Amino acid sequence: MTDLLVHDIAELAVGPGVDGLETVEHGALAVDDGTVVALGDSEEVRSEHEDARRTIDASGQTVLPGFVDPHTHALFTGDRSDEFVARIEGKSYTEIADAGGGIPVTVESVREATDEELLEALLTQLDVMLEHGTTTAEVKSGYGLDTETELRMLKVIAEADERHPVDLVPTFMGAHAVPEGSTTDDYVDSVIEEQLPAVAEQGIAVFCDVFCEEGVFDVTQSRRILAAGRDHGLEPKIHAEEFTRIGGAQLAADLGAVSADHLLSANEDDAKALAEAGVVPTLLPATAFSLGEPYADPEPFLDAGAPVALGTDLNPSCFVHNMGTVVSLACLEMGMRPSQAVLGATAHAASALDREDAGTLSEGTPADFAIFDLPSVTHVPANAGTNRVETVVKDGEPVVTAGGDKP
Repeated sequence: MTDLLVHDIAELAVGPGVDGLETVEHGALAVDDGTVVALGDSEEVRSEHEDARRTIDASGQTVLPGFVDPHTHALFTGDRSDEFVARIEGKSYTEIADAGGGIPVTVESVREATDEELLEALLTQLDVMLEHGTTTAEVKSGYGLDTETELRMLKVIAEADERHPVDLVPTFMGAHAVPEGSTTDDYVDSVIEEQLPAVAEQGIAVFCDVFCEEGVFDVTQSRRILAAGRDHGLEPKIHAEEFTRIGGAQLAADLGAVSADHLLSANEDDAKALAEAGVVPTLLPATAFSLGEPYADPEPFLDAGAPVALGTDLNPSCFVHNMGTVVSLACLEMGMRPSQAVLGATAHAASALDREDAGTLSEGTPADFAIFDLPSVTHVPANAGTNRVETVVKDGEPVVTAGGDKP
């Protein structure tokens, strides 16, 4: 007997196809033991699994693979709402940092927080993400900037992964900023000689990330950190070309990084290099929206044949949990087609995390999906700013039901 049958789906998004996003109209899927066991025409699947223990009638609704958020700084404490006002008044990211705001404010708060406070803060963020259809997410450290706090953050991410339905992918980002009282070169040495060996011994982090940006870590420093991370078993990811083009994308290509993220200042040469190297370009339109910066242009990456991924960049100055909003921004502000944006938030986002078990639906994949009270994929980005997720299923079990309630 099958555990779950979802039938009469108006449009079912499966994943990448020959011509882009593959969908099934009037579809159905059957789930057993947390895995998709059948998918296709509703009448055919329903006839084979009509004895399912639980059924969901998805008439007039759309089913997408659970959103995969490949870039978040979701573990933080403290309040930086004053920066929201400062940005309205015309202050830039750099001007806010020069005035004592930005990452150091969060670092101070995180260092002072207990492990229990950090865990509660992360679980709260994950609850909101789940209610909006995210079932897999990357979470970075990087608000510790010392060995002890970076390890604490990674430990909390691992504990939240055990306790929460959202699957978490931990990334070590000790190279997020330079702490007060240290020179950049000295701090790079400490990341390489102290933090990375301790992170490797802890055995939680999957990736090593670095903020390669003018005034933070240059290309040479970033290369040293990412190469050392790889020596310790952590695959490289990189914040590249966010405010200025200094060579971060080319570095990502040289290293064969899993992803290069932000890319607002990248050009066609960067796009071609990333595509040829198999690096996933990860665009973060909510960051541009929050900071009032120009949006990244997806066309060079799409033209180069790269699988463009999308993420929220959830952090204390970018309070966007909803990947549906990110999909809307990608369409409305960056010109992506709804099918391209949905792929960016599912299958391609999973590629940015090197996760083949997420972001698609087919026989044998984990049964992670969201049911939208909308009649088609196109309606998902068209409903900008509104959460139309009615049900979220994780590993075959409904974890959010109509209205955001948890069963």
